[in-house]
Amino acid sequence: MNAVQYKCPYCGGELVFKPEQQQFGCDYCGSFFKEEEIAKMYEEVNKMAEESADPDVQTIEEENDFSDIDDNNEFAEHTKLYTCDSCGAQIIADDTTSASFCYYCHNPVVLAGRLSGKYKPKSLIPFAITREKAESSFKAWCKKKWFLPSDFKSKQQLEKMSGVYVPFWLTSCTANVDFSCIGEKRRSWTSGNYDITEVSEFAVKRKGEIPFERVPSDGASKIEDALMDAIEPYNYKEMREFSMQYLSGFMAEKYDLEWEQVVSRAKERINDGCKQKVHETLNGYSGTKAENMNVYYKKVDREYALMPVWFMTYHYKGKTYSFAMNAQTGKLAGTPPLSIGRLFGFCAGLLAVIAAIITIIGGMLL
Repeated sequence: MNAVQYKCPYCGGELVFKPEQQQFGCDYCGSFFKEEEIAKMYEEVNKMAEESADPDVQTIEEENDFSDIDDNNEFAEHTKLYTCDSCGAQIIADDTTSASFCYYCHNPVVLAGRLSGKYKPKSLIPFAITREKAESSFKAWCKKKWFLPSDFKSKQQLEKMSGVYVPFWLTSCTANVDFSCIGEKRRSWTSGNYDITEVSEFAVKRKGEIPFERVPSDGASKIEDALMDAIEPYNYKEMREFSMQYLSGFMAEKYDLEWEQVVSRAKERINDGCKQKVHETLNGYSGTKAENMNVYYKKVDREYALMPVWFMTYHYKGKTYSFAMNAQTGKLAGTPPLSIGRLFGFCAGLLAVIAAIITIIGGMLL
């Protein structure tokens, strides 16, 4: 297994994708390159990276020496060890990581062969939110939370924020909807001393075809589905054909859930969408009951793509709190930890203020 590093042709520095410029830049000499230029310069490298063929083109060679550790067979099967070509440090990556960086010299690497064959995405959405902007937005989000632990937004904690390309299955289809229910119309009036309500019931039926394009379901089992749902939607108009160089400077995961394992989630979202569309046609009724809906799918298609996410985790009181930001739109989601000490301190201070006010008022009344 090899890893590819993209080098600046002018100074030899590492090339990474710059979200603000939407180009590939070198932090050493300040040069920028367009996607077409990088693709042309590294056409052979990209090809070899996808095929995991030639280990001699600015690569990091695998040194998997876990094979003779009997007690760690499972760890060995799902872990790979690499040596950084820039500083010599060893890099550990699990079997779903497709891009990473050296934790010592921070040179980005793309693990060749991880996104080859069926694991090669068809498309991706590049990062549009820079790390600086992501950190700033996270700090602003924290200001609205009163009882966070003191180190929650510390510099050390923010350094754990990582830019990750998350694998998604995008499902497209045409849904044939057959819907029926009893629709109610109510009319109320007053006659003398009586309040009268008239309820009329109607048999309601709806049939039609509803197209759905690219309904997302994340394909990584270790990422919480609800967290990914919370940072949607993505703007698919900015989607680009997959190219290896977009991974440089970011981490990337390959899917470990096949489409067949996540399609039920896609169907559930499609069914919810169908129900919403049908209910939009029932505005003339005051209510419905005995609803029945059947959905039949045709022209089903799927697409494997990578979506940009800024991730951060926080460990507190034995629990792990995860936060994610849509790195295209900036939408942030996560459940903040609650510092009991800060909450009690606030309550104690509030009670002290109330007691002082009562004492002052009492003294004035004497």
